[in-house]
Amino acid sequence: MNSLDTSRFQDTAGEREFAYDPDTQPELFEGVRSRRFLAFLIDATIILILTFIVGVFVFLLGILTLGFGWLLYGGIFPAVALIYTAMTAGGPNSATIGMRTMGLEMRTWYGTKMYHLLAAMHALVFYFSISILTPFVLLVCLFNGRKRCLHDMLMGTIVINSRNQAEAYGN
Repeated sequence: MNSLDTSRFQDTAGEREFAYDPDTQPELFEGVRSRRFLAFLIDATIILILTFIVGVFVFLLGILTLGFGWLLYGGIFPAVALIYTAMTAGGPNSATIGMRTMGLEMRTWYGTKMYHLLAAMHALVFYFSISILTPFVLLVCLFNGRKRCLHDMLMGTIVINSRNQAEAYGN
């Protein structure tokens, strides 16, 4: 009977350390909170515009289907927001359009770029935490050095300055 080599299946998560340290890399965290808020406003505006556009198509679909298409109206905003976040934050830039505008990136706590599923789950946890626990959960970022919100901690993500932004703060 052959013995199975299980060394490649061992969990190395316990050996990992945070990739970003505010004490040794303060330029990565400088001004993140305020620019993250502005990035959220930009993204919310984009999501509302996209929701309006999709709403127009659903209206036309409703006319073609004698009103049945209008049943989709309830899910337009959540679907657009989730798809927008998954495709942008989970994309190659690891940032939404608002985050890129403000010079921010989202990474996993151990330093890798985001992927689509993690970005979608991050958005879901954000919306659920805000709606269930009230917006006061955002105050969590005021009490930790990495400026992570509750949903960041739950999902194992971190928002940092992009390389260009960090270089600007480093000088």
